[in-house]
Amino acid sequence: MNTLRNAVPGSAPRNLFSYRKYWASRFGTAPFLPMSRAEMDELGWDSCDIILVTGDAYIDHPSFGMALVGRLLEAQGFRVGIVSQPDWLSAKAFRTLGKPNLFFGVTAGNMDSMVNRYTADRKPRSDDAYTPGGEPNRRPDRAVVVYAQRCREAFPGSNVVIGSIEASLRRIAHYDYWSDKVRRSVLPDSKADLLIYGSAERAIVELAHRLAAGESIAGIHDLRGTAFMVPRGWLPGEDWAEIDSTEVDTPGLLIRHADPYAMTPEAGQEGGQEAACSAKPAPAASSEGPARGQVIRIHWQSHQRMPKLDRARTAIRLPSYEQVAADPVLYAHASRVFHLESNPGNARALVQAHGERDVWLNPPPIPLTTPEMDGVFASPFQRRPHPSYGEARIPAFEMIRFSINIMRGCFGGCTFCSITEHEGRIIQSRSEQSVLQEIEEIRDKTPGFTGIISDLGGPTANMYRLACKDAKIESACRRLSCVFPGICENLDTDHTPLVQLYRKARALPGVKKVLISSGLRYDLAVRDPQYVRELVTHHVGGYLKIAPEHTEEGPLAHMMKPGMSSYEQFKAMFEKFSREAGKEQYLIPYFIAAHPGTTDRDMLNLALWLKRNNFRLDQVQTFLPTPMAIATAMYHSRRNPLKKVDRDSEAVETVRGARQRRLHKAFLRYHDPENWPLLREALKQMGRADLIGNGRKQLIPFFQPPGTGLRGLAQPGAKVGTRSPGSSRGPATPAAAGGWRGKR
Repeated sequence: MNTLRNAVPGSAPRNLFSYRKYWASRFGTAPFLPMSRAEMDELGWDSCDIILVTGDAYIDHPSFGMALVGRLLEAQGFRVGIVSQPDWLSAKAFRTLGKPNLFFGVTAGNMDSMVNRYTADRKPRSDDAYTPGGEPNRRPDRAVVVYAQRCREAFPGSNVVIGSIEASLRRIAHYDYWSDKVRRSVLPDSKADLLIYGSAERAIVELAHRLAAGESIAGIHDLRGTAFMVPRGWLPGEDWAEIDSTEVDTPGLLIRHADPYAMTPEAGQEGGQEAACSAKPAPAASSEGPARGQVIRIHWQSHQRMPKLDRARTAIRLPSYEQVAADPVLYAHASRVFHLESNPGNARALVQAHGERDVWLNPPPIPLTTPEMDGVFASPFQRRPHPSYGEARIPAFEMIRFSINIMRGCFGGCTFCSITEHEGRIIQSRSEQSVLQEIEEIRDKTPGFTGIISDLGGPTANMYRLACKDAKIESACRRLSCVFPGICENLDTDHTPLVQLYRKARALPGVKKVLISSGLRYDLAVRDPQYVRELVTHHVGGYLKIAPEHTEEGPLAHMMKPGMSSYEQFKAMFEKFSREAGKEQYLIPYFIAAHPGTTDRDMLNLALWLKRNNFRLDQVQTFLPTPMAIATAMYHSRRNPLKKVDRDSEAVETVRGARQRRLHKAFLRYHDPENWPLLREALKQMGRADLIGNGRKQLIPFFQPPGTGLRGLAQPGAKVGTRSPGSSRGPATPAAAGGWRGKR
C-alpha cells in the first residue's frame, strides 16, 4: 500500500540531515558546482548524479534557488552540476555535462519566466536582472516546459523533475495572463516525471536518496510537496477516499451537511477539536467509515451523513482542466478549494483531470525546523557569481550581495501575492547564531563590503519567529490569512526575538549599520512599539518602504490588506521615534493600480489622498495576474474565491481593458503631465470636472505644457486644456522611489 509519508498532522518528519551520505561524498566539496566538463575533470568526476537546469545565471549564494538546492544535495554526498541559461533552440547545451545518473532538476529560475520577460502591459522587458549585464532574452517563454523537453531530447529515458516558482505556481490548471486563457498544468506540457512545489528541500533530498537506492521514479508517489500524472481515477490504496468537488454550490435543502469549504477539519479527525481561530467546528461525522476505495461525493443536497474520513487518506477532486477552461465560475470554485487545502497540518491531496489522466497533488511539505534551516544555509557558498562570467555585472546579485535571508513563508495572505502558494504561510526561521555567522562571512569573504548589511529579512521583514500560540490550533486552522480581516487572537506578535537579533547584528565588529529593506507588515509592527522604536532608531536609511496598496475599503477587502487606520498609526509612531532619534526620515508607500475590486472612483480617491499627503510616486505597480493567485482568479472569473462561490455570486469589478488599466495607473501618477489629458477626460466622464484647475485642492491643471501628453492625446476623445505657463508644485516630502518587487 502506498501511504503518504509524514502525512499525519503532528508527526515528525525525517530530519533533513539524517540520511547516510551517498558514496560520492568522497570527492569532497566543489569550489563552485561545475558548469563544464573541464570543471568536472578537475574534481575527478566521470559523471554528475544530478544536473540542475536553470534560467538564471549561476550565483553561488543562498538567495538563489539553484545554489541553495545544489549545495544541499552536495552536502548529502551527490555530485551536482549546473546548466545555466542554456541555448534552448537545440538539445546541444543540455548535453554539456553528460547524462545525470539520477535526474535532471529543471527550473525557470528565481522568477516565473513570463513575469521575468514581460511587463504588466504584456510588453517585453528591456533587461533581465538575473543575467550577466542585465541582457534580455536569455531564457524562453515558459522556460520549465522548454527546458524539460530539451532534457528529454538530449537524453531520452532520463528522469526529469521540475520545480521552483514557475512549476510551483503552475501545478494545476491556471489562468495565464499572457495568453489570456486557462492553460493546463505544467506537468503534462513538460512531460516531467515529477513536480516538486514549494520549498523543495525535504522532497528533493528524499527523492535523490531513493533513486540512488534503486527505486523507480514512476513508483514514487508518497512524497509531500510533489505532483505527478496518473491514470484517471487512480488512488494510492484501497483505504483511500475521494471527495468530489467538481461542482459549485447550488441552492438546496435547509439541512446543511458536510461542507467542502469548511474552515476547520471535520470533527473527530486529528486536530479537529481545535477549532481554527475561534471558528465553530464542522458538523460531526458518522463513526461509520467508508467502503475501501469508495468515491465519496459531497453536495449540499446530499441526504446521507458523511462517513468519518481519514484526512491523510482522502483526496479532493477539483473540476477538470476542461471544466475550468470553459467555465470561469468553476475556475473560481477550484481556486477556493485549492487555497483552503494549503495548511500542511490538515491539507488533503488534490486531484484534477486533464483529459484521460489526472494530475495528483500530494499535501504541502512539512516546514523545516530551525536547525534544518540553519543546516541549509550553512553550506560553503562562495557568495559570488561563477568565475565564467568574469567581471560582468549581474543586477540581482548586486541587489542582494550584502543582504541576508533570515526566514521564509508569509501568513499575510495578500491575494495578489504568490508567496503563500509557494513558500506556505508557516514561518520558518533561522537561529540567531546562523544569521550572525553569515554576517561574519560577508564581512570576511565578500569583496567590496563597507560595513553595511543591506537587509535582514525575507518575504516580510517582521515575521521572524512569529507563529500561532498553539501548535494544535495551527495544524487545524484553515484561514487564508492570520492578519485579515484582523490579527488572529492566537497569533503571537511579540517582536522581541527580532529586536534581539537586530541588536546583536549591529554590535558585531566591522558592522557599521544594518538596514531593513524587505517589505514591512506595519499592522503587526504597531502591536509592538518596542520593535518600531528599534527599527526607526537604528535600521532605516532615510526611507522605509511599506505597502498600504490602497486607501479604499473595496480594493483592500479584495487584497486582504488592512485599512488605512493601521497605516496612520504606524506613521505616527514612525514620525515620533524619528524625532526622538533626531533623524529626518520618510515613509515610502507602495500602491497597486487596476487590482480586482477597484473602481475608477476608488483610484480617484486614492489620487486625492496622495495629493493631500504630498506624495508623488515615481514608479508604480499595475496589477499583474500571476498564476494561481487568488486575485488572478478574481481577474479571470469576476468572482471572489474569498467567499463561497456559486452561480449567483456577486461579480467582482475587474479592470481588464488596456485604456482603463492606463487610467488607473495615471491616477497614481496624477502629477505627470503625460497623464493629464487622459485624466481630464476621465474626470469629466465621472462628473468631477471640478477637480480640473489650478487650485490647491484640484487634482490636475487646465494647462498642458508643450510637448507633453502626446500619448494621452492619441486616446479616442482625449482633449487638452488651455496651455499656460507654470509647473506643478514640488512635493513636501521626497518623491517615492520605485522599488524592485520581484517577490510579488
